[in-house]
Amino acid sequence: MADFPFDIVGFDLDGTLLDTSDELTLSLNHALSTVDIPPLTQAEVRPMVGLGAKHMLRMGLRASGAGDDALADRLLPILVDHYDAHLGSGSPPFPGLITAMDDLADVGVRFAIVTNKYERLAVKLLDKTGFARHFEAIIGGDTLPGGKRKPDAAPILQMINRSGGGRAAFIGDSIYDVEAARNAGIPSVVVSFGFLHQPVEELGADAVIDHYDALVQTLRILS
Repeated sequence: MADFPFDIVGFDLDGTLLDTSDELTLSLNHALSTVDIPPLTQAEVRPMVGLGAKHMLRMGLRASGAGDDALADRLLPILVDHYDAHLGSGSPPFPGLITAMDDLADVGVRFAIVTNKYERLAVKLLDKTGFARHFEAIIGGDTLPGGKRKPDAAPILQMINRSGGGRAAFIGDSIYDVEAARNAGIPSVVVSFGFLHQPVEELGADAVIDHYDALVQTLRILS
């Protein structure tokens, strides 16, 4: 481990670790269908993902030219219930992830998740997909007191603490991920294949990767 610069590598979940866009599209469209709004395509939904279920729902309503915050509040439980019932049915890891994690584990790196998804849904998804066993900590958007979530530093600092402490880096796909890492004083890596809400070069991450094949070497360079 002495020659590797990080003890902990944290990951965002949706759009970083797993491609959850198919499941989320189905659940969003289910919620929209209850008020007779036509379905959105997966390509339309992808940019709406990553900042929380309510944000995705608000964006879905806005894209459909319908609704307001009151309607979003009413539809949110419908969306979450549907998502909960179908969790893990179609959320594959991104290409190269498993090999990268195996290579990092071989040099003693510990893993953690920090997501703005509800903790119980994050844990269930990781259980269903067989990934939960890899992580020292799984921190959701409702894990910490006061609802502190990314881009606040608190979830990242909690990730480090729960993972046993040490040098850490964070992998994500949004400005929230980059800012949370920066606020916590650790480097960030952005995946260009994630659920991006703006051009990847505008996120201000310490590094960008286009495939998980590049992760280990990128982390070495960040040291």
